[in-house]
Amino acid sequence: MGNEEGIKKQEFTGKVSAIIVAAGKGKRMERDYNKQYIHLGDKPIVAHTLIHFENHEIIDEIIIVVAKGEVEFCRESIVEKYNLSKVRSIVEGGQERYHSVFKGIKAVSLDSEVILIHDGARPFVTNEITNESVVSAVGYGCSIVGMPVKDTIKTINEEGFVEGTPKRENLWLVQTPQTFKKEIILEAHQKREKENLSVTDDAMLVEALGIKVKMIRGSYENIKITTPEDLEFGQVILKRRKTKG
Repeated sequence: MGNEEGIKKQEFTGKVSAIIVAAGKGKRMERDYNKQYIHLGDKPIVAHTLIHFENHEIIDEIIIVVAKGEVEFCRESIVEKYNLSKVRSIVEGGQERYHSVFKGIKAVSLDSEVILIHDGARPFVTNEITNESVVSAVGYGCSIVGMPVKDTIKTINEEGFVEGTPKRENLWLVQTPQTFKKEIILEAHQKREKENLSVTDDAMLVEALGIKVKMIRGSYENIKITTPEDLEFGQVILKRRKTKG
């Protein structure tokens, strides 16, 4: 899927679309509204995320996937309020995350060459991670972001007894963005729809095509905010980053 060294950012001039999946609810947050709109500092979580991609030069357009009935709310309270000019469209998601992503894929520009998929509730992605994700996807066909696990992992059986201990050095915690050449991720989602596959992330669909997925290093701060504890940690990260300028 390209040369083994990848390519430099300036060598790629194709169109890059970012799909921001923001259709999750706030059940674990103990809220009766979408967790994406909870404030982190002075802005909603999803606003931090979108502003990152709005400001990144390698991203040409943004597709936001929201929960049913939230299109106009997102447009007025997020896109217009924060002047997000790269947002091409806001679409309603589906029943499962993979349904929502596929709807986002269908909304990208016809001339898009690379599609980056990112969680709306993951606001601490860095410029370096985004850049490396796109560069690696161009060079290898697809890339995902992750970090090595810090703890020992055990596999257990249905009765709760330990069956084995995988080598920790081979285990990574998967994050987003997950980035793909358009034709690869489109074929992967079409296969999922045809065969009614159930998956937890987009990389699994690409793996099902027999395509190798390149893992690149993310950050332990690139957290997904899904619980009150995550929000507290997020406030700490935000404060630290503001202090560093």
